[in-house]
Amino acid sequence: MYHDRGKNWFLAQVKPNCANIADKNLKRQGFKTFLPLEEETRQRNGKFVTAMRPLFPGYIFVAFDAARGFWRTVNSTYGITRLVSFGNEPTAVPLDLVSYLMQRCDAEGKLLPATHLSSGDKVTLTTGPFANFVAEVEKIAPDRRVWVLMDIMGGQTRVAVGADQLRAV
Repeated sequence: MYHDRGKNWFLAQVKPNCANIADKNLKRQGFKTFLPLEEETRQRNGKFVTAMRPLFPGYIFVAFDAARGFWRTVNSTYGITRLVSFGNEPTAVPLDLVSYLMQRCDAEGKLLPATHLSSGDKVTLTTGPFANFVAEVEKIAPDRRVWVLMDIMGGQTRVAVGADQLRAV
């Protein structure tokens, strides 16, 4: 978790497809940033391609001391559109929310799989040929393999997947 006296987390809107550029430019200026990522599988040219995508497309978390006027520097950073604000000054994101997100991510910001799935939970498959399919957890094996039920072509199909391939709905 990150918290320095006087510094809060804020949400900055980034320009389209500029999350990594904004992250790099903010860090170069000495700002602490947090860009949570998730694996996403898409079909391109008949093949399934898995890539890391921002968990909140178009946004990045930035920590700074607003009282010292650093928000103007963030707003003028290449790759940033503006800080999310209500009124004339940016609004801080609750520290508990950012702390929870950081705990759910690894050191590179990749969202870790949910650790407490149980039978009956609705989940979305994140990778492979069934990416973006919604399924129901049937059973969790001791080796962290999860059996899910999916509706495919009008019938329920039972599939075994790794817990890291699921995201709770």
